[in-house]
Amino acid sequence: MSNVVHVTVLDLVIAGAAVVVVIGLVFWWGSRRGQRALRQRLNVVSTRLGADPPSNSEPKKLEESLAHLERSTDLAAEAVAESTGEAIRVRRALDSLRLAVVIVDERGDSVFSNHRAVALMGGRHGDAIAAQAVEEMLESTTVGGSDERTVELYGPPRRTLVVRTESIDNGSRALGTIAVIEDVSEHRRLEEVRRDFVANVSHELKTPMGALGLLAETLVGETEPDVANRLAERIHIESFRISRVIDDLIDLSRIENESSPPREPVLLNLVMAEATERVRAAAEQRGLELVIDEPPQQLAVLGDRRQLTSAIYNLLENAVKFSYDNSKVQMSGGQEEGDAVVRVADFGVGIPARDLERIFERFYRVDPGRGRSTGGTGLGLAIVRHVAANHRGSVQVESREGEGSTFVLRLPIQPRSNG
Repeated sequence: MSNVVHVTVLDLVIAGAAVVVVIGLVFWWGSRRGQRALRQRLNVVSTRLGADPPSNSEPKKLEESLAHLERSTDLAAEAVAESTGEAIRVRRALDSLRLAVVIVDERGDSVFSNHRAVALMGGRHGDAIAAQAVEEMLESTTVGGSDERTVELYGPPRRTLVVRTESIDNGSRALGTIAVIEDVSEHRRLEEVRRDFVANVSHELKTPMGALGLLAETLVGETEPDVANRLAERIHIESFRISRVIDDLIDLSRIENESSPPREPVLLNLVMAEATERVRAAAEQRGLELVIDEPPQQLAVLGDRRQLTSAIYNLLENAVKFSYDNSKVQMSGGQEEGDAVVRVADFGVGIPARDLERIFERFYRVDPGRGRSTGGTGLGLAIVRHVAANHRGSVQVESREGEGSTFVLRLPIQPRSNG
């Protein structure tokens, strides 16, 4: 805004100088006295434009004064153009930041807000709260001081903003205050996920390890063959549980590292059939009916067969674990809106609405007690989410508590060759 003011003032000065020149020319034609006055006036105007005065304080010719004025206006125009270009570059640079930036002058009037700040100061309730916090901090920041505040917006979606303000001066007087607003919501979420992951993996390994130690200690002093057999069986179950956790962690780590897996045509019906066979024994043990509606045989996706099989297997295994005994699990495949779609539905306990956003996190369980009783590791849906992301797809869930859940895996279809 200050650059605009400078340009306007200089334009007025230059226009005034032109008027002076015209008026002076009239006088020049009339008298030599007018020429002398005109030369003096031109020198004053040139000096105000920032140019050095002529070496001779009273040039002998009017042409010299006019030439000097022309050079002065050229220099002033160059300075204005350079200042305007710098202002544009600074504005573009601030607009490209991922941070919201607001600048006010010494009176507290807003002089600049970048694109993210304009979006932040929108009309939503949460944005209004953020805008109020920024305005309060801009007003309260003293000359030469700074301030920082964390603003929690409970949404939805929940967001966390860090607002930092600092006064601006030129060394002699205050020029205003700048506020920088950073959205740290994703960073906070990742920190919570890491914390939960460490706590959960420690618990998942500590519980069976403690049980193994206790069972082994009891087995050492046991003389009854039947009791010893039962203890040995429990040791086998707990060791298998540890092995499952470790295998799933390795599988998840491998899938995360293979963010761009080898891409080859994979027939969807073959992947579904392989995953079904892997889960069939567990389904039969609980009296569950597997109802499979296979897609057309030519339907294929580009990706890694092992990852895709793992994702569909985990969806089926999850459905089998949380279905009611003697019910059924349905899986269908097909094409919708240009994507290959796999649906896995169960008629079991369902998922409460409050947990739907978190079920794809590592080790997250809707009911921790039930999860342990079914032998799950809490990593299956996290694996599904990463496989979908690696294949530029997505996974969604629809569920009602007590009625069951339906998971939908979407994957891009292999483009058909023109040949």
